[in-house]
Amino acid sequence: MSERRGSTFTTPAATAGTAVLPGPDLSPEKTGQAPLKVLVIEDEAAERENLTLAVRMLGCRVDTAENVAEAWAKVQAERYDLVFCDLMLGDGTGLDLLPRLLAAHADVQVVVLTAFASFATAVQAVKAGATNYLQKPCAPAHIAKIIEQALEDRRLAQNYIEIERSAQNGLEDVKPISRAPAMQQIWSVVERAAKADVPLLLRGESGTGKGMLARALHRQSERAPEPFVTINCPSLSDELLMSDLFGHVKGAFTGAHRDQIGKIEAADGGTVFLDEMGDLSATVQAKLLRFLQDHTYERLGTTNQRLADVRIIAATNRDLEAMVREGRFREDLLYRLNVVELTLPALRDRKEDILDLSRHFLAVYSAAANRTQPELSAEAQALLMAHPWPGNIRELRNEIQRACVLWPTRVIGPEAFSSRVYRDRNRGPLLGEKHSLEEIESEHIRMVLAKTATFEEAATVLGIEPSTLWRKRRSLGI
Repeated sequence: MSERRGSTFTTPAATAGTAVLPGPDLSPEKTGQAPLKVLVIEDEAAERENLTLAVRMLGCRVDTAENVAEAWAKVQAERYDLVFCDLMLGDGTGLDLLPRLLAAHADVQVVVLTAFASFATAVQAVKAGATNYLQKPCAPAHIAKIIEQALEDRRLAQNYIEIERSAQNGLEDVKPISRAPAMQQIWSVVERAAKADVPLLLRGESGTGKGMLARALHRQSERAPEPFVTINCPSLSDELLMSDLFGHVKGAFTGAHRDQIGKIEAADGGTVFLDEMGDLSATVQAKLLRFLQDHTYERLGTTNQRLADVRIIAATNRDLEAMVREGRFREDLLYRLNVVELTLPALRDRKEDILDLSRHFLAVYSAAANRTQPELSAEAQALLMAHPWPGNIRELRNEIQRACVLWPTRVIGPEAFSSRVYRDRNRGPLLGEKHSLEEIESEHIRMVLAKTATFEEAATVLGIEPSTLWRKRRSLGI
């Protein structure tokens, strides 16, 4: 995933009757990209028409909405690259709509618009997940800059996806790449558990490879010819998560314009991987427990029972037993899920694997990028061995990918890695030093996550929504 740009606050002086002027040539012929799909949410007709015209003149495809209800219906039916959303709407506010937009499409960029700009409102919008903030009337130059940046972000994201797709088989095949006794023992259990066809619970810190292990279990099971689907539990609201799991019928909720099958139905005969299932609400826990008991479920909006034969593999970095004692997780669901339980060690506890994994990722990403496989200098190897890797294998993989893509020479030195790794490892970045805001933000989030017991507690400390923290963690490689 491409790294998301830091949020910016653009508040041009409000001048009446701002004209729509010709902007830069951002046509598909010039950029080599398909037009951006843009949604303009604005309740004032004149403002809506002016902004729509300005965006359309920059080569974008534009839809419009006058209020929250209409906007939500269109977001449910269409995927947008960019959303301009007025702060004050007739039936709600842009800040109320923003979390729902991002829950439905985590990668959409949202620009909040208001006629009365203030720093407090800007901070509130960014905390809710906005990537930009404009004061109305919007200057054409600022609109053009936002469109240009969104095109570049999409290009980088598509490039990353292509490299990641090319590298996927190699990224999944890391079974032999471990000399750590704990991992050797886990792989021996995997070979036996794969044939048992019972629910599994995978534990371990984020980034330790629980998703990779779930895929390996599926590939070695009799269900291998059937689908393997993943559901990221914290990234969705209850309504969207239950729809994602079980599907819905037309009219089940606002924006449900047609029947939609869920991933459990789509994976019939195969495996469903519930990632970070410790974040499930009580309502979803009850629905999931029932499915584990008798394999029956209903699509949202109907009482017609359906049957699906899938294997559930769940993963968490939470202390579920503590959550049971606190009344936040069902004990009967825990027992249903952990028929077989595996705990993956942190990368810092299997240091003998760091260089082997690094060389494997170098081979995979250099092949995907069509370049000769580079080597790690002695200094780079020492740096990798000394780093504590709080993000575990995921962090290591991201660092190697960065070095492989950006470092031009055959031998990779320590300078090829981000400042999170290439710095005085006895301290993090200090305020006032030459560090980017992203580096400061990443370090602070890491420290808060390490010192809090739950994801929600970390989000509360940081003063942001859990869904925003989830996206930041993904985009920063934490």
